[in-house]
Amino acid sequence: MHFEAKKMFGGFVFMVDEKMCMGVMKDQIMARINPDIYEESLEKEGCRSMDFTKKRMKGFVYLSDEAIDLDENLNYWLQLALDFNPLAKASKKRKSSKN
Repeated sequence: MHFEAKKMFGGFVFMVDEKMCMGVMKDQIMARINPDIYEESLEKEGCRSMDFTKKRMKGFVYLSDEAIDLDENLNYWLQLALDFNPLAKASKKRKSSKN
């Protein structure tokens, strides 16, 4: 498994195998989870839809302090993101304008 941090969305996103997995934006954590459990996850305390583009992004959630206040809670969300990562599609690579 290869991971790296990239500046994105006004924060840092942690990429696992070249796919967004989790990130830190201002005072929230972002997690990319399986869209099949997305609606169910939104019912958990401190979890809300990621709406960075003013549109709900199914499979992406923001986590407030209440969602990750204990190590076991943070580990829960991290594991969901890591479990989904092998199934996630990688973003299309942009062609560089540099020649």
